Amino acid sequence: MLIQAPIAPIAFPYPTPPDPGTVRQVAPGVLWARFALPFRLNHVNVYLIEDHDGWVAVDTGIALDDTREAWNALLEGPLRGQGLTAIVATHYHPDHVGLVGWLTERFGIPLHMPRNEFLTCLAIQHRAFAANRPFYKEHGLPDDATERVTTGGHGYLRLVTGLPTQFQQLSMGGSLSIGGRRFEVLTGGGHAPEQAMLYCADDNIFFSADQVLTRISPNISVQAMEPEADPLGEYLNSLANLREVIPHDAVVLPGHHMPFTGLHARVGELAAHHAERCALIAEACRIEPRTATDLVPTVFARVMDPHQMGFAFSEVVAHVNYMRNRGELVQFRDTDGVLRMRAA
Repeated sequence: MLIQAPIAPIAFPYPTPPDPGTVRQVAPGVLWARFALPFRLNHVNVYLIEDHDGWVAVDTGIALDDTREAWNALLEGPLRGQGLTAIVATHYHPDHVGLVGWLTERFGIPLHMPRNEFLTCLAIQHRAFAANRPFYKEHGLPDDATERVTTGGHGYLRLVTGLPTQFQQLSMGGSLSIGGRRFEVLTGGGHAPEQAMLYCADDNIFFSADQVLTRISPNISVQAMEPEADPLGEYLNSLANLREVIPHDAVVLPGHHMPFTGLHARVGELAAHHAERCALIAEACRIEPRTATDLVPTVFARVMDPHQMGFAFSEVVAHVNYMRNRGELVQFRDTDGVLRMRAA
């Protein structure tokens, strides 16, 4: 009889984050910095990997004056005399890609980024967000939340400094050589179209970006431009793949919160979290047909402002699409023109 080894529990090898303008070594030649964010999630982690002539930055922080000042403090302090040699941008969200333009121009350095993430950044600059209103309306989203969501693109543009005209593609199965070390490139969908992650087998360190976080599950949303997408299915497939290819005892360096070990345990928790949400939705739709908006309080108990409602709504649609693809829900257009779901 085959007896499976117990899954190693989650542990935190570095109990406190670095102070603003400072770094903490988390592996040989790998530094951890933290930058503030003006959101409920109030920080983002940036990592620096030692290169031959300086440091490669993994993500950049958001394009605000405070973040620029924090970068200047690093460059004039712990990184003094050693600039940046390249940037790895894991995905298109502004807290990760916000200062790419500023830093690549300042140092004349290349950008490494997945193609879909690069193109998504460009697409947002030209999207007519107001044209997406019918998507939100047919799922029952209130007018105030619809207005907030469909005008949000302008906020994104204020939080990024643009992209260079060229980039070097990161793709699944590829590798990146930094300072004589080899980093395997993995990508995964769900939170972003093609989020990049890096794994160094020699040091057993895994840069998980936002794909695996400890205290929260990353937002998994359906966007209006691709209403039938299944990002939750992509995300769960990515988690299963990570459990197969990344060792359980790797030191995980996430985009938010604390570095940790116990990756396989955390992957199991995240999968169970989404299974629980699907069960709640299924039960609600067995009682009576529901719109995606009706299902938001089923999944999210707290009261939300229009900004939070937009994120919650898009995440509910992700769960609905996943369950429709699995034959667990049936979507139909009701007599009022609104889409509703019933249990299959």
